[in-house]
Amino acid sequence: MGDFYQNGLITTLHNLRNVNYDDIEERLVRFSKKRPMALVIPSLYSELHGKALPNIVDEIKEIPYLNEVIIGLDRANKEQFEDARRYFDKLPQNHRILWHDGPRLRKMDQQLKDHQIAPSQMGKGRNAWYCFGYLIAAERSEAIALHDADILTYDKNMLARLFYPVVDPTFNYRFCKGFYFRSDQEKLNGRVARLLVTPLLRALKKIFGPLTFLEYLDSFRYPLAGEFSMRTDVVKTIRIPSDWGLEVGILSEVERLNSTNRICQVEVADRYDHKHQPLSPDDASKGLSRMSMDITRAIYLKLSQNGIVFTRSMFRSIKSTYYRIALEFVERYDNDAVLNGLRYNRHKEEMTVDLFANNVYTAGIEVLEQPDHGAFIPSWKRIKSALPGYMEEYFEAVEKDNA
Repeated sequence: MGDFYQNGLITTLHNLRNVNYDDIEERLVRFSKKRPMALVIPSLYSELHGKALPNIVDEIKEIPYLNEVIIGLDRANKEQFEDARRYFDKLPQNHRILWHDGPRLRKMDQQLKDHQIAPSQMGKGRNAWYCFGYLIAAERSEAIALHDADILTYDKNMLARLFYPVVDPTFNYRFCKGFYFRSDQEKLNGRVARLLVTPLLRALKKIFGPLTFLEYLDSFRYPLAGEFSMRTDVVKTIRIPSDWGLEVGILSEVERLNSTNRICQVEVADRYDHKHQPLSPDDASKGLSRMSMDITRAIYLKLSQNGIVFTRSMFRSIKSTYYRIALEFVERYDNDAVLNGLRYNRHKEEMTVDLFANNVYTAGIEVLEQPDHGAFIPSWKRIKSALPGYMEEYFEAVEKDNA
């Protein structure tokens, strides 16, 4: 984005384009000797045959500072798991595939279910959580980065910039969030961030005042970015949602456990594009409709934990305030798109706001009626306390699958 403006509660690290990739990579290689780095990639089996992952793997295999790569594999039978092993075998780094649908890891999951501390639903959050558990058990890396398997505009500079703030020993950061401009070069993307999260946070601040958590979330340029890095000791104590509230949930947990001067965001790409979810206005269990519900619920639950007492009438006020602010944002994005020669369908954007406004209210009612819905997965620190020896057994199960 080419600016140096600092605002909000966290540090923003920009891409001022004054250093090339080779210089950053050389430093990371040096840092990796004392702070080994691991990359986590949650993935569906179908991504192996998508447009993005082949290029991602080709880029990763050229990265010399990576200590290990962990692929969380969902929706794969035995034949597909073996196919995935061959697919990722080109990676020169130490790498493991977590076959979540395999008999060994299903057995490990059942142990947690028996103690009522297992992830409650399938999804990216569950996938990432189990990957974090394996990395903690392996004890090979001091820093972790995570990104999705469907990034169409991926290059290795993205990962270098994501890792750098948490591995440079002269920096003080324990958690780093990536940000970027979401576009396919024809239109603005990132509807949930643009039309739901930012207007909702502004509405909540208008109603409740500048609460620290709201100011903190509103400090992120792209709070829903799926790319982040952290020190390994941070991941041991955080609880995360298993649904689409993953990104907001992680941000809230990191803020709960760390001073904001230990948290930053970094510009990792000039432009970013990946697989797009359908709006799904007629089915709240799918697409952006479900995503908006999960994210809104995660924000409400965090506010409840901070002492906010919600009522039905309050959620009606939130919906109304959100709707007015979101429509103002539509006007802004329309003007921005016109100035920059991008297509912008104002009608569809306002239809999206209509759906999100209804979901802002519905998610609130669900929080009142089902306060445990969307609850966080326990931290790995709790798992170790509840089931001594589980981490070692889980590590061995993954190793046997990959043997």
